[in-house]
Amino acid sequence: METIRFDDVEKLRSKVSQEYGGWCKPIEVSQQKINQFADVTGDHQWIHIDIERCKKESPFGGPVAHGFLTLSLLPAFEYSNDWQVVGFRNVVNYGANKLRFISPVPAGAQVHAHSRMVAVDARPQGTQVTQETAVHVVGNDRPALIYEGIFLYVK
Repeated sequence: METIRFDDVEKLRSKVSQEYGGWCKPIEVSQQKINQFADVTGDHQWIHIDIERCKKESPFGGPVAHGFLTLSLLPAFEYSNDWQVVGFRNVVNYGANKLRFISPVPAGAQVHAHSRMVAVDARPQGTQVTQETAVHVVGNDRPALIYEGIFLYVK
């Protein structure tokens, strides 16, 4: 596996691409996970947790995951890249440029993600990397969400 120092900005920039990398391992978004997320956040909308009502009234035919639940799965995805960033003290989630919830994630669905590096910039504290990630329900061409995150690799 190729290793790239966090402060080798030019080498990291060589990884910027219009193309997404490979898919990570899928994660199941179970009804139990949706219910637990509702409990943690206090978001108990029926479209997420009321199975019987969803069967009758929801345009999706059943419960769907909260968009922010899908987003919160990003750290759990296991990617198998052929390179990795090394030599940094820690990585800080620095923010986001874009977040779009595009299509629903039905309860019980498997989701997976792929990403691409969008930008790399030197900063006084380290190196800032902007990465776009698309999360899809396995088998769907249309993403469930697209997230452009900003991460700071700290010296």
